[in-house]
Amino acid sequence: MMDMVKMESGFTNLPRYIVPKGNTAMNDIWEQFADRPLASDGPVTRLFRTVGIRDFGAAAHHIWELPYGRIADRNQLGLVLSEGRGTCSTKHALLAELAREQNISVQLTLGIYEMSERNTPGVGQVLNKYGLSYIPEAHCYLRYRGERIDVTGVAAGPEPIQDFLYEESIVVEQIGAYKNDLHKRFLRDWISRTEAMEGRNLEEVWRIREECITALGAGEYAKPDS
Repeated sequence: MMDMVKMESGFTNLPRYIVPKGNTAMNDIWEQFADRPLASDGPVTRLFRTVGIRDFGAAAHHIWELPYGRIADRNQLGLVLSEGRGTCSTKHALLAELAREQNISVQLTLGIYEMSERNTPGVGQVLNKYGLSYIPEAHCYLRYRGERIDVTGVAAGPEPIQDFLYEESIVVEQIGAYKNDLHKRFLRDWISRTEAMEGRNLEEVWRIREECITALGAGEYAKPDS
């Protein structure tokens, strides 16, 4: 059985929605990011400069504002900017690469949480159709000085995404096959020990998960809060 790690709560959105009331640590972090000009050079840095972005905070805000959606090739992270969309994986991988070029010590992170309508608006209709209240979902974000940074740019639900069943640091090359393999291993274990999943297999559950992701791209997650 996969080890599970309960993580402390963090924030889940950006600028106006990024910092929970009273979280002075996160306010301090974003003030620092706003003061971090893109001083170093690199291929990712040049992509951001091309769209008029000159500091790391502005880069994070720009990514956050892009609609949720899969790009044509997740191995070509620059497509997040040229196609004007991205998922949690591609958005955070791109920002992690920018941070690396700018010598900003952020960590790309993979976590698994209980995805439901309350924390991920748009999936409820799909889950209800299959008699589920939630499904474990793999989610990418960044960590900086112990805080969780999430620029997925999603409509906020009644409950923030803050309690993770599992979390680990990854590298950009792991947002594809590695992430999917870990997610499927987690789901296989969850199915085997969850009474409500009796009679269902991994293939069926993965199809339900994909239907949820499709719903997100077409609905609430198509754009961040206005």
